[in-house]
Amino acid sequence: MTEATAKPAGVEQAARPPRSQWLDVWDQFRTHKGALVGAVVFLSILLFVFVGPLVWKVDPQYANLLMRNKDPGLQFPFGTDELGRDLMARLMAGGKVSIAVGMTAMSIALLLGTLIGVSAGFFRSLDGILMRLTDLFLALPLLPLLLVMVMLFREPLSARLGPETGIFILMVIAIGATSWMQTARIVRGEVLALKEREFVLAARSIGAPPVRMILRHILPNTLSPIMVAAALGIASAIIVESALSFLGLGFPPDFPTWGRLLFDAVDHLQDYPNRVLLPGIAISLTVLSVNYIGDGLRDALDPRIRGR
Repeated sequence: MTEATAKPAGVEQAARPPRSQWLDVWDQFRTHKGALVGAVVFLSILLFVFVGPLVWKVDPQYANLLMRNKDPGLQFPFGTDELGRDLMARLMAGGKVSIAVGMTAMSIALLLGTLIGVSAGFFRSLDGILMRLTDLFLALPLLPLLLVMVMLFREPLSARLGPETGIFILMVIAIGATSWMQTARIVRGEVLALKEREFVLAARSIGAPPVRMILRHILPNTLSPIMVAAALGIASAIIVESALSFLGLGFPPDFPTWGRLLFDAVDHLQDYPNRVLLPGIAISLTVLSVNYIGDGLRDALDPRIRGR
């Protein structure tokens, strides 16, 4: 080996491009078997509810009384209900609505929780007021509060925006407005620790405005708990929406959701148990897979345990 071709190890290592932090996150995430299985299951559910209707082109609202109460078969893989509607098509349509409600409500809760948590943690003058407000919402009984909100605003929104759009907006706002408290407390704790770090103190010493410090230094370093809260928030919102629909206070009867399918199947539980099992299994798999994804993201995004 000549001197021209030989390169010191340090020079060769310095010439390599820096490894992306997201590759480290992915390496840690894929070592979590539960999170990996959960991601595959959740992706399969998303393909089923969003891509499935493009393949199985059956109207979930089409009723054929001659085909009512059919057992699962080639024509109807999941059978039909008491009105002859295809249960597989209704399960796809219901999953699309339930997951859309979960993701939208999670986004609202995440936005509110992050805004309140960052404000309370960074601005000492707002900490007491915002945290007492958070404690107040935590003390309120969630389900009765949601029931009151639905009963008060269901008819006005349905009359103004239509039954489907009005109930959807009411659901996501009601669930999002009552689910932000845990995110706010988690983000506040992270901000309290971050604002005493050297890079934040250095930014403050050179006169950086608070908004710039929050956007450039605080928020990027709170990404880990925010993403975990987002994953867990989807599961919580789906459960709440299913509970409200199961109580008959969700979407109208001709607008299927997984909770509404459960509500409609209760009267036929003994004769046709598959009508309860199908949406119940769909809800359980979705919530379980999202919870495992949240656990995997928590482990992968935490630099203190990454690489163990």
